[in-house]
Amino acid sequence: MYKLLIRPILFCFDPEQVHHFTFSLIRILNKIPGFGMLFQSIYEVKNPTLEREVFGLKFKNPVGLAAGFDKDAKLYKELSNFGFGFIEIGTLTPKPQEGNPKKRLFRLKEDSAIINRMGFNNDGVLDAVERLKKNNGVLIGGNIGKNKNTPNEEATSDYEICFEALFPHVDYFVVNVSSPNTPNLRALQDKEPLTHLLQTLQNLNLQKPKQKPILLKIAPDLTNEQLLEIIDIVDETKIAGIIATNTTLSREGLQSENRTEMGGLSGKPLTNRSTEVIRFLSEKSNKSFPIIGVGGIHTADDAIEKLNAGASLVQLYTGFIYEGPALIKEINKKILSNN
Repeated sequence: MYKLLIRPILFCFDPEQVHHFTFSLIRILNKIPGFGMLFQSIYEVKNPTLEREVFGLKFKNPVGLAAGFDKDAKLYKELSNFGFGFIEIGTLTPKPQEGNPKKRLFRLKEDSAIINRMGFNNDGVLDAVERLKKNNGVLIGGNIGKNKNTPNEEATSDYEICFEALFPHVDYFVVNVSSPNTPNLRALQDKEPLTHLLQTLQNLNLQKPKQKPILLKIAPDLTNEQLLEIIDIVDETKIAGIIATNTTLSREGLQSENRTEMGGLSGKPLTNRSTEVIRFLSEKSNKSFPIIGVGGIHTADDAIEKLNAGASLVQLYTGFIYEGPALIKEINKKILSNN
């Protein structure tokens, strides 16, 4: 129904406007008594076999929603009714920021892809905290970044602010230094600044009565040498794991007219590369840390491929937009059928 009737209508309009419209629609429908339970009955697959314990957390199933969809933690409860095992909010920054000028979100229909150059648009971490205080049972990841105007040499303090503000309200953290849409942000992936950033957050973490997992989200554009450095950094800082991968700057093999738009590319063109990164990290590290696989998951088989490559969990974003919420159910049912 989604792909035949709903998606063709939504895809006639500007993608950022559609995002806000569907947010409002999902919120309104969930306020109608019984609708939340109806969504759960349609999309949720409940089975103890789907449960996963990863970095000390218990996930009811291994399929999550990637960061960027619910940046400001405005819809995490309603989105969880579609059967997600966990929701990642953000990327959040210390201060509110509008992000890059519009138009900044583009569908590449022929490629089943999206290019975005949003630029960490969000209402600020403290605004999200107020909504997260109302959470009742949704497993939440907090994706954190730096404000655009914060120079790289001061970036660590931005991540510290977000870490401290979110700590009581999220189950795990994701350090985002791999978005291509904040100037010079990816320079923080270099070994020295990245080790310093992660170690600083780990030191804060170790001061807490109970620590929370810290993960690093990496770009798919890293070389094998850089990926080996990432493995070393994980080992040195003892962070909990990796999210592989963020969007790519590559435009190889694209067919759509608007393929030259600036920004990060997500969707089907990323399927193989993100799986390659997962497999490389898993094999070269001897599976010494968990990996959340994300990038180009449009079918249940895509998800299984990432799990087989070494991912412990997977996340959807562009596939959720193109394929609809039924994809979550299809993946979970495929996992059960493979057991």
